[in-house]
Amino acid sequence: MNSVAIVGGGITGLTAAFRLRRMKVPVVLYEASGRVGGVIQSVQRDGYLAEFGPNTILETSPTIASLIRDLGLEGERLYSDPCAGQRFIVRDSRPVPVPASPLAFFTSRLFSASAKWQLVKEPFVPPAPPDAEESVAELVLRRLGREFLDYAINPLVGGIYAGDPARLSVKQAFPKLHALEQRYGSLIKGQIFGARERKRRAEVSKQDAPKLSFRDGLQTLIDRFRRELGDAVCLQATVTRLRESPDGWTVTVRGNGGEENRQHSAVLLAAPAYRLAEIELHAAADLNLRPLNRVEYPPVASVVLGFRREDVAHPVQGFGMLIPQVEGFRILGTLFSSSLFPNRAPAGHVTLTSYVGGTRAPELAMRNGDELVELTLQDLRTILGVTGPPTFRHHVLYPRAIPQYVVGYGRLRELMSEWETRAPGLFLAGHYRDGISLGDSMISGHDVAERIARQVERCPEARSGTGGTGASPR
Repeated sequence: MNSVAIVGGGITGLTAAFRLRRMKVPVVLYEASGRVGGVIQSVQRDGYLAEFGPNTILETSPTIASLIRDLGLEGERLYSDPCAGQRFIVRDSRPVPVPASPLAFFTSRLFSASAKWQLVKEPFVPPAPPDAEESVAELVLRRLGREFLDYAINPLVGGIYAGDPARLSVKQAFPKLHALEQRYGSLIKGQIFGARERKRRAEVSKQDAPKLSFRDGLQTLIDRFRRELGDAVCLQATVTRLRESPDGWTVTVRGNGGEENRQHSAVLLAAPAYRLAEIELHAAADLNLRPLNRVEYPPVASVVLGFRREDVAHPVQGFGMLIPQVEGFRILGTLFSSSLFPNRAPAGHVTLTSYVGGTRAPELAMRNGDELVELTLQDLRTILGVTGPPTFRHHVLYPRAIPQYVVGYGRLRELMSEWETRAPGLFLAGHYRDGISLGDSMISGHDVAERIARQVERCPEARSGTGGTGASPR
């Protein structure tokens, strides 16, 4: 038997490869591009530190802390500034603090008196039938009303998925929210009693989870994975075909020197869904990966701008702001990056990271860099009182950014489970299946590594690693 093939060098594939090697299971990681890490990349220039993609990891599970410890990165880890917990939602073109307590909610100007009364009545609204699949918008309108949809859920969904609450499935995109309603009959009661259960499991909600990064940004995590995995990583190596064989899987890899067939005991598919859909799959069961083409990935552009502190009227102290679609602005939201962690901006300056596009306005994300900077500046001038020119600018476009768990997505997840059952040794994991956040992907990589290791235990000869070197395909 040979090593385990991992297709995709994003955070899921890297985590799985690292965990498998620590369990003495040999791996080869195939990455089609020239670097690992996917959307995670940091740039340092002129005293600024900008992230290409995610800015933080939410430490929702002990699994994440354990991974950072095993990578030897505890000394580099930074938790966000405790004073940067405040979040804002824009209403009437101004950032309004999101209330953090019942008293703050009832005195907040973010919601009208009628919306607050609607929340009081929420525990008495009956739950949906267990087998119903609602969109996020349908759930919120039924339980909380239009104002909560417009000024709480729409900006939240825009900030997390860059998506549309009218299209995303509650059961698939926010499964814990769906479970709370089904178990407790109320979102409010579910939040109260669910918190107790999370505490017993040593878990925290994403809303309350500690936010972390590293001194030199999230690139630190990727660099450490790359060092630990060494020659188990094959770059510029595109997997084009998978064929089930009597002793595992034959993996066809296209590299700089042409195509080569490699033998592996198992295969983990951890690349984006649209990439996996291009792979030919030949298994004993009649399967193909083409349905993964149905996963939608809207484009998102990240625009990082630096300013002199005196050129921004708003204090920009807090996590950041989300912007409801009804407010009519073009950016989805902005992180107050230099408020979150130290050394993100030179002394006397601030860093703001804004996002453009998503399903709300995909065409805006595709504009050139100068246009993206200008439209972002126009919104920031109105909302935050920015007056001076940016002293730093950086932008990056992701033409296919975040998978959308739309209504009906459950059938696709069922298909993935069927493929794993009907083709032993084939595993699927990553943000197209197990949650879209960085933390979700790390947990996904950890969990699938344990599943793969259990299979390898049933085939002890797989540990020999014969024929599964980490050399790049030629």
